[in-house]
Amino acid sequence: MKLPSCAATLVATALLASLTGASGLSAAQAADARALPSVNMEAAVKAAQIDPRRPDNTLTPGAKAGVLLIEQALRDRHLLDAKWVDGYFGTTTVTAFAKFQKSLGFTGLAANGLPGKTSLTGLGAGRFGVTHIVGPGARVSVGGVVIDTRTRSMLAEAKRLLGRDLVLLQGSYNRGGDPTSAGTHDGGGVVDISVKGMSSATRTAVTRALRSVGFAAWVRSPDQADWPWHIHATAINDTDLSSQAQHQIGDYYLGLNGLAGRGPDDGPKVTIRTWEEYRRR
Repeated sequence: MKLPSCAATLVATALLASLTGASGLSAAQAADARALPSVNMEAAVKAAQIDPRRPDNTLTPGAKAGVLLIEQALRDRHLLDAKWVDGYFGTTTVTAFAKFQKSLGFTGLAANGLPGKTSLTGLGAGRFGVTHIVGPGARVSVGGVVIDTRTRSMLAEAKRLLGRDLVLLQGSYNRGGDPTSAGTHDGGGVVDISVKGMSSATRTAVTRALRSVGFAAWVRSPDQADWPWHIHATAINDTDLSSQAQHQIGDYYLGLNGLAGRGPDDGPKVTIRTWEEYRRR
């Protein structure tokens, strides 16, 4: 049934009043919020990991519109030259975003150049909203090592898929703990997993399960460096990643092995997904 125009206006007014009352926003603020464009945080964080590692200016699928909004905001704060406002979240944009994070008083991992919820929302105030928010969660102890709750959930799902437990040799936030790790464990989202007693086929199956739930994961052997056999796994889109771990994610998407030599990926082929994409599949 079509309402008379006056009745339709009353209904719309009542609906707006109920929405603004529930959110604590004024009608004008609610209208402004609806009018703002939005940045898909998942896509932007993914681009910030991949784009700096690309050999060209190929854009990360699904990220251009949001990255442009971020770059325009950084430009207007005089943190990014206008020539870099191109939808490509390369090294220059990562550096500019890190400067913005530092301007907010953030240090360490909170100023690593990856858009975090607080910094991205702050940058977008009055300019854009933020959707598909991701975050590492709190730090927790698992098996005697420290990881974040997002990584814990990912590991739990990999264990469920495998039907077996996984023993952690090294966790995250372990700055300077193992020189052979080259800083990858300094931030969040990174673990080393024991392969003791595993056959070659089992090691591959574990790596495949880890990749399936959103890790960039590889079997590491003593032939590659001064370390024992283990599986190294880095959680895609963990916003607490160290810069070295960010580079591993970018290389993984580009078909490389995550090592300094940037050799070809030697792990099982799977559809690359973030943890959030895996949960939505």
